[in-house]
Amino acid sequence: MKCIQDLTINIGGNLMSFHRPWIMGILNVTSDSFYAGCRVESDEEVRLRVRAIRDEGADCIDVGACSSRPGSEPIGMELEEARLLNAISIIRDEWPEAVVSVDTYRASVARSCIEAGANIINDISGGILDPEMFDTVADLQVPYILTHMRGNTATMSSFTQYEDVVAEVIKELAYRIRDLRERGVCDIIVDPGFGFAKDVEQNYSLIESLDEFCKLGLPVLVGISRKSMIWRPLGITPADALPGTIALNSFALLHGASIIRVHDVAQAVQARDTLLPLIHFYH
Repeated sequence: MKCIQDLTINIGGNLMSFHRPWIMGILNVTSDSFYAGCRVESDEEVRLRVRAIRDEGADCIDVGACSSRPGSEPIGMELEEARLLNAISIIRDEWPEAVVSVDTYRASVARSCIEAGANIINDISGGILDPEMFDTVADLQVPYILTHMRGNTATMSSFTQYEDVVAEVIKELAYRIRDLRERGVCDIIVDPGFGFAKDVEQNYSLIESLDEFCKLGLPVLVGISRKSMIWRPLGITPADALPGTIALNSFALLHGASIIRVHDVAQAVQARDTLLPLIHFYH
């Protein structure tokens, strides 16, 4: 198993290391993502959010235009693409050197965004929802975030039947990693898919076993920021879930996460930097 210090990805010909785990700041250019605090729609709102993510110390920015909350209905492809391309243009204007991840499961949208200046494809469906995605990633030769999911955003809550959630999620990811490797995809980041076809208890089983995902030998992304696995057991709302988010992200960092995807960049950067000596000690 590679330790976190050895893991790298190729961004436009530059080999980038996870010796210091990355903080990925979330930019949602949509009106219906589950956490209202990070929704932006107007160009000026997007611009201000990009500046905040940059100034608070994020290592990369993840832009999405189609809500993936459980039960959500997807927006049309043309609208998603238009929103993303506009956001990428603003990001490149405000932060030319940013590493930009585009959150989409649609292969044609992903291609347009990479051609417009994005660097990474973040596919919540792990190639399930668009059979063209893996071939598109192989053709573009860009890093790909492979997320575990069953069903789609409208139905995934009904696909939570596992005998051993950790073993089955790893097995399903391993099959998809093999398919990507056979197509010549080199740079793969693994996301266990917290909240995607998992209930609260299953989500905690996954994070407790994060070390097992690291044995895949690939960077692991953890996206749990303000999710229901935090606020539902506590009887609070996403708006009140920052302390719980920091607690679980800290656990993830100590157990091998290479990237944590967050709404609250400054707080995540401070937690990461505080833990950095311990991260290097454990890994």
